Amino acid sequence: MTVLRPTSFDIATGTVLGVGPPRRPTPTGSPLPRRSTPTRLPDPLDALDAAVLPGLARPPCLVSFSGGLDSSLVLAVAVRAARREGLPDPIPVTWRFTGAPRADESDWQERVIRALGVDGSWQILRADDELDLVGPVARRLLRRYGVVHPVNLHLHLPLAELAGGGSLLTGGGGDQILAGWRRPPATSLRARLWWLRHDLRTRQGPVGQFGWLHPAVARDVQRAHRAEERAEPHRLRHRIAWHARRRDLLLTCSALSRMAGDHQAAAIQPLLDEGFLAALAHCGGDRRGVGRDALLAEIVGDALPAEVITPRRKARFREVFLREPTREFVRSWDGTGADTDLVDADRLRDLWSRWPIPGGTASLVQQLWLAAYPAERAGGIGPTGPASGSDVGVEVRP
Repeated sequence: MTVLRPTSFDIATGTVLGVGPPRRPTPTGSPLPRRSTPTRLPDPLDALDAAVLPGLARPPCLVSFSGGLDSSLVLAVAVRAARREGLPDPIPVTWRFTGAPRADESDWQERVIRALGVDGSWQILRADDELDLVGPVARRLLRRYGVVHPVNLHLHLPLAELAGGGSLLTGGGGDQILAGWRRPPATSLRARLWWLRHDLRTRQGPVGQFGWLHPAVARDVQRAHRAEERAEPHRLRHRIAWHARRRDLLLTCSALSRMAGDHQAAAIQPLLDEGFLAALAHCGGDRRGVGRDALLAEIVGDALPAEVITPRRKARFREVFLREPTREFVRSWDGTGADTDLVDADRLRDLWSRWPIPGGTASLVQQLWLAAYPAERAGGIGPTGPASGSDVGVEVRP
């Protein structure tokens, strides 16, 4: 299976832009055969139920479960379908992080797990620096596949290994399909403050937003990025089809499928399943400004525990991926290896002299680290020690 990879431009700019043609098939993110869309569409929850069944029929069926809305929905639907069909329960697998309080979703994880009654099979992986951009888990992925999109894909590598021979379900695509980019009506002070901070961040000039690029490149990237945001359709059914064709989701599904396939597992993104997207678009029709909370309430109704779709704070993961291995590398970077047609090495070194580094340079960190420590030179060992499949521990909840 060929992996779709980010281009040099994607890596240098920290953006993955572009949308495929309107009639391009919707990705499922799964190597399993695609189902034809029935003439009479089911409701979205039934379609999502059908999307998880191939994974449940291929045990062990693991669910990448963060406790957020998307992964909670996928887990809940999978648990319900498994018990109805007499199949083994899916196995939720969760990362817990030290020193990353803004990424902590343990309270919601516990609530959802209790509500679904899957405590006994819940597996918890614990990480300190292991999930850093160039930490031990990322090094294994980079040396095998090179730089892929997204930069945090390596957090699914241990899950793919645990799912060997079975399947791995994720909530991939939820941010795009269920939420989109356009501002929903703010219904709380917290929502209004979030959007105010978002506006302040995105109103930076090109040099402020893409300060490591040559100024002309930064202006072009910012214009292209804003143009793509403005191009997002207003009507729900058009938004769904548009996001399903975007390059960032296509690259994500491709890399995840290849990584899981190398462990004889099937990677399945139920929220990107053709049948689910068609059913959701049919029900959503031409409505505008539909936010994730309202959409989830319509999809689920009272068919699943309330904890699954209760609105919650969205976790932030920068502290998980920007740790000591990245800090050591950017401090020692000698200024070579970047695409100088796009990247101003002096500007990049100046930005990397301060902590935390800009999130938009994360792919550059991985690309330049891989160039500095290729496997043939480092003997499979990076600057922070050996990398192997035993770089994380697994805790099974009793």
